[in-house]
Amino acid sequence: MADTDQERTEQPTGKRLDEARKEGRVPRSADLSTAAVLLISGAGLRMFGASMGAALSRLMHSGLELSGAQLRDPSLALAAAADELLHALIACAPLFGLMVVAALAAPLALGGWNFSFEALTPNFTRLDPIAGFGRLFSLRGAIELGKAFAKFLLVAGTAFLVLRSQAPRMLALGNEPLAAALADAVRLVADALLILSATLGLIAAIDVPWQLWRHHKELRMTREDIREEFKESEGSPENKSRVRRTQRDLIRRRMMHEVPKADVVVTNPTHFAVALRYDEGRMRAPRVVAKGADLIAARIREIATEHSVPVFEAPPLARALYHNVEIGGEIPTALYVAVAQVLTYIYRLKAARATGQMPPEPPVIDPAIETIRH
Repeated sequence: MADTDQERTEQPTGKRLDEARKEGRVPRSADLSTAAVLLISGAGLRMFGASMGAALSRLMHSGLELSGAQLRDPSLALAAAADELLHALIACAPLFGLMVVAALAAPLALGGWNFSFEALTPNFTRLDPIAGFGRLFSLRGAIELGKAFAKFLLVAGTAFLVLRSQAPRMLALGNEPLAAALADAVRLVADALLILSATLGLIAAIDVPWQLWRHHKELRMTREDIREEFKESEGSPENKSRVRRTQRDLIRRRMMHEVPKADVVVTNPTHFAVALRYDEGRMRAPRVVAKGADLIAARIREIATEHSVPVFEAPPLARALYHNVEIGGEIPTALYVAVAQVLTYIYRLKAARATGQMPPEPPVIDPAIETIRH
């Protein structure tokens, strides 16, 4: 079956989504990240702009004032410059910290935290120029180009309107004292960033659902994909059949090892054979340690004969035990009397043989016992 978009009609499974995340394929929106960083930058400038501007102004004054020793010794001048740079970083640290938090939080809000080594593995197929031109001139490439051009027009138009509306304030900065002009300039930049972030926020409001839809569409599966995934997770019918055969063989071998420990084997006489064992000190009731039909029943009888385990022919009881009791299970109360008759007969038979007495008469099992269902 061809793997085409027309055939990808099934929703992605949880396994498919997990594999895509391991490969680093999660929904992301660059517009959302840009809008978040601009918004936080504008808000940060509004909050810390005045103090940050004053601190940078002081640093500029002190940086331009060099002592004679610093002028004569380059190492002292470099040390002073490094000290000024450190103070500048400290002054800007609150704004930089907010920007870093925004840059990390925006992707987390959409696709969550995801670090994939597979995404870092070099993929040299992307260097294929023919494939690159194919992506560039594809329908998806045309859509992305149209989106980029529309975003450019929207942001450029917003920036033009902001500059036009704020032109009087910017021209007035030249008539203000340095400290006041610096504070007003910071506020102007903050306002411009907030307006641009609002514009990008509108773009992100469109781009985020688009990215989620496209990511979901790319992970859609064909019915054949789902069947193959089910086979991998649950196992193919052939493998499951092989496992069941192996399990049956293991149970059969373990069961045959229990036959020599049985007290009696009840037979049909040829179709069924059920081995019973009873330990009065350890068991509440007799247990079925082995059972089988046809060839397995024949093997049970053979092992019982080899190890001198008594074989008692009672077709109704053999069928009732075979159909109602699992291997290792206790016999049901409805079969207590019949099994007790058989075990009593076996014990008396062994005692008679040991003492040379006449063997007892075998019990007559009620044929109606076969109709019992546990």
